[in-house]
Amino acid sequence: MPDAARHHYDVILIGAGPAGAACALALRHSGLRVALLDKARFPRDKVCGDAIPGPALKALRKLSEDFYQELRTRTPRADTQTSRLVAPDGGEARVQWQLPTFSSPRLHFDHHLLNLVRRHTSTEIRENYAVRDVQTDAHCATVFPADGSPPLTAALVLGCDGANSVVARKLLPRPLDRRYHCAAVRAYYRGISGTNEQTTEFFFLKEHLAGYLWIFPVGPDGTCNVGFGMVSDQIAAGQVNLKETMQEVLRQHPALAPRFAQAEQLTPIVGFGLPLGGTPRPSTGPRFLLCGDAASLIDPLQGHGIDTAIESGVLAAAQVQRCFAQQDFSAAFLQQYEREVEEKIGRKLTRSYRLMRFFADKPWVVNAGFRVARQPLVKKWMLKLVG
Repeated sequence: MPDAARHHYDVILIGAGPAGAACALALRHSGLRVALLDKARFPRDKVCGDAIPGPALKALRKLSEDFYQELRTRTPRADTQTSRLVAPDGGEARVQWQLPTFSSPRLHFDHHLLNLVRRHTSTEIRENYAVRDVQTDAHCATVFPADGSPPLTAALVLGCDGANSVVARKLLPRPLDRRYHCAAVRAYYRGISGTNEQTTEFFFLKEHLAGYLWIFPVGPDGTCNVGFGMVSDQIAAGQVNLKETMQEVLRQHPALAPRFAQAEQLTPIVGFGLPLGGTPRPSTGPRFLLCGDAASLIDPLQGHGIDTAIESGVLAAAQVQRCFAQQDFSAAFLQQYEREVEEKIGRKLTRSYRLMRFFADKPWVVNAGFRVARQPLVKKWMLKLVG
């Protein structure tokens, strides 16, 4: 194959996490030449809460029941049946989840999701492939690797490369809006008393309502993902050190301190950023589009984004096929993808953002909400409201 042809693809997906992998799986019958690039080599850790929401698995199941069953069989996990939510005043509510849901370290989940791409598609996967720059013109999109090797070209490039997306930075640069950004920290612990492998826990703190502390069991050996996150403008306003605050809460919170007294911290506390959904932001342009965290699709109320990453990856694959069918890669044509994302994902995220902001400075409302949420009909309505 001549060099020019060897370095040219129909589609280049940058980022092999849930959005990129889902898009590659959805393109498996398209007949297109697809490259999937990632700066890491899998398995690799991804700092996250590790909760795999039911809608993420539902979206994967729609692609293929075999994919869903294979992923569940191969991925170490803790199946989640219940979530325990603790109010600032100590009151609590419990939620029984209807869709299959589990928690699994992203080290494992993302690795096995990518292995579905290896086994079931002809996608060319390039790991340890850091991207320095992305450019587009009337003829193609060009991806420049960080190591100085020859660039790759494609008719379309998709940014599936997370919160710090190089595609977004290069093609849709915009300043950080702290109102629509969350920062969080996470560590793994073992030996926390009172945990249940099938129950995730959320603690809402009076002093830091624009966020929560979580305890998510991630496997049968008692290991838990423990973290704390807040909206970034509130962090800046209160000059909150997330690592120190999390440690202080675990030492002093009356419901948590006894449970962590004998717990073993397995890893350092590390941080990560989450670009929140809830405001219209462009996610397409000539010959490119963004998916998942790169498109700011994190749920502002619950803090998860694996489900929206997979859903947007599948929607992106449908748009890719429309582009090739019409041979139209223009910004105007790609806006059809933006409209679909807004209709199927964005509206819910906007509602979640407004609810999060409403509760952020009203601990009494949160406390009262927990009390009334114990009523079955009210709980059902609230679950529908927050998804």
